[in-house]
Amino acid sequence: MNTAMNLEAIRSDWVGRVIDGRFTLIQWLGGTERSSVFLTELPGPQARKAAIKLIPDNGEDAEFHMAGWAATRPLSHPNLMRLILTGRCQSEDTAVLYAVSEYADEVLSEILPERMLTPAEAQQMLEPVIDALFYLHGKGLVHGHLKPSNVLVVDDRLKLSGDSLQLAGERAKGDSAHGIYDAPETAGGTISPAADVWGLGVTLVEALTQHPPVWDKSANEDPIVPQSIPQPFAGIARGCLRADPVGRCTLDNVKSWLEAAQALKEETVKAEKNAESRSRLPILLPAAIVMVVTIGILIARHGQQATPAAAPTAAVTQQQTPASAQLSAQGQTPEQPAAAQPEETSPAPAADPSTQEQPPSTAPAQQSSPAAAPKVAAPVSEVPAEGAANGPAANSAVAEQVMPNVLPRALESIQGKVNVRVRVTVDAAGNVSGATFDSEGPSKYFAKAAMQAAQNWKFKPAPAAPGAWVLQFEFTRDGAKVTPVAVH
Repeated sequence: MNTAMNLEAIRSDWVGRVIDGRFTLIQWLGGTERSSVFLTELPGPQARKAAIKLIPDNGEDAEFHMAGWAATRPLSHPNLMRLILTGRCQSEDTAVLYAVSEYADEVLSEILPERMLTPAEAQQMLEPVIDALFYLHGKGLVHGHLKPSNVLVVDDRLKLSGDSLQLAGERAKGDSAHGIYDAPETAGGTISPAADVWGLGVTLVEALTQHPPVWDKSANEDPIVPQSIPQPFAGIARGCLRADPVGRCTLDNVKSWLEAAQALKEETVKAEKNAESRSRLPILLPAAIVMVVTIGILIARHGQQATPAAAPTAAVTQQQTPASAQLSAQGQTPEQPAAAQPEETSPAPAADPSTQEQPPSTAPAQQSSPAAAPKVAAPVSEVPAEGAANGPAANSAVAEQVMPNVLPRALESIQGKVNVRVRVTVDAAGNVSGATFDSEGPSKYFAKAAMQAAQNWKFKPAPAAPGAWVLQFEFTRDGAKVTPVAVH
């Protein structure tokens, strides 16, 4: 019995053969030195396209594949190719194993020669691939062959191939030529989920550049990630492509980085929309006031014509005006007319819709002037500060403290600490008149949040408080802290 297939013969001669008496080989789709894949049809009243993989039935290696297929058949995940049927048979003079699976409308390896993916498409690719890998690893399985030819689209849904899975902890199986898609540790050891993380990094680089990363295996160094790849994908690729599996990132890390990047993008869009709304407010507000006044005049005229007795009511209202002013002087706020509400409630520069995720402070509000939007004064951090007018003195000099507004999922992406230092100048009234970075730290997202918060701090009027401060922000997975340091 011939136990090896001649791939050249398969490509030209095997088309038209019938495997196991029911699967006609319609078209050769591709293959490696160990296997070949054909287009076929599932038998039945309505013919459906399917893919059939053929592997030589040659003893130990064949049993390895049969065991892997047996573990794959019961699996069910929306981002994993469904394995429909497996078996073994004799095709003329060659014994073969076969696995029939869903047919892919598109394959990533066929798209990349034409064009690279955009960053948005790369993120759309990563998310379902990561979900499928999470599912496999939870079942004690490893994909083991993650590369563009195994990233497919079936009925507009991205899926991973599922016909070459391996049990985690088994000795790695692969082509005799150990290539870039195979993690270094698989060359002579067991396979683990870390091998799929390596394959994910290689696939990501190739998707964004049309070429896999350059890697000198003999130097025992990490592959080179091109600088043209944008963030967060460059950082993800470098984390995945650590030659030492112990230092390699995890799927949880990759997912957190993607979520943090998405959160930053959403926050940026919200901030731009808020800025646009604020820029339009000075234009719209006068028009609204004119409209309200006009309507009021018309209503008054109509009331005078319809009910002459209503005039004394207006006189009573005018007599009550000094009482309203007296209430304001005593710290009580009378009900404001509708026309004044837009100015009172217009958002401060650092405001953002997502601030609703943070619990409100219970400290009393500080009022600077009748036209200022009310702010809640958060408690000053108890972290000790250095220098003059710091510690308790600094706490007493701060009138209002605004904490950074960051999403919980962004905090969860932090490994260790993120420190940002913002230097603010304070005018005679205690308002922040200018702010610059002393240190932006490693993240633009957290630097932006710190800057927006710092611009809205308020200090005691001069000379009770110094005219310059450095606000030291510290972000960890547990939240944010800030230490005010006076500058003389």
